[in-house]
Amino acid sequence: MKDSRKLKSYHDLKQRVLTLELSPGSALDEVALSAEYGVSRTPLREVFHRLAGEGYLSLASNRGAAVSSMDLATMRSFFQSAPLIYAAIARLACEQASTVQITAAKKTQARFHKAMKASNAQDMVVLNHRLHEQFGEMAASPYLTPSLGRLLIDHARMSQRFYRVHHASSQKRIVKASEQHEAMIDAIAQRNPADCVDLTLQHWELSRRDMDKYVLPDPLPIDDVADLAG
Repeated sequence: MKDSRKLKSYHDLKQRVLTLELSPGSALDEVALSAEYGVSRTPLREVFHRLAGEGYLSLASNRGAAVSSMDLATMRSFFQSAPLIYAAIARLACEQASTVQITAAKKTQARFHKAMKASNAQDMVVLNHRLHEQFGEMAASPYLTPSLGRLLIDHARMSQRFYRVHHASSQKRIVKASEQHEAMIDAIAQRNPADCVDLTLQHWELSRRDMDKYVLPDPLPIDDVADLAG
């Protein structure tokens, strides 16, 4: 029972980071979380260390655990590195993916499609994250796969805007993203790295603009600015 509670806390904290329920940079209340998950502080700290190793949390002596930050330097590195790493992962996935892994990716994509139909933004964020994690598992690179994992954490946090439908164009972009998922899986299954890399970069460009807005939000209407100034 204790192990199941510990595992639940691990998966639940991951999801809470990815969906911004836990804000970037926020401190974690060890006592409250220990009570919430029904585990003692020692196994909870083990979970914190595991999540810190994966990039979800940061640990500092005398300050405890905090959600990994999204400061300017981190975001700059993200936008520089993401397309390069995603493209390399796509190429390696085409070369190394097993039939079992491809089948698992198809199942994740089917769940993503279901979440899309239900306009469930939170599930889409988590399932998109899982699908791209699976591409990394296919690539199985001791160098690139850990870097992909760290990128995907911030990608998920910034994609909240992308997966929330505000108007018809938002829905069209989400449908396009789903179609690209399926095409990438097909390219991997067909061992076609050129097409997979091209699709991966198209997929990156589709979401990049909305992620830019996470860093640089739309300006307030000029009337609102004037009211604040007055």
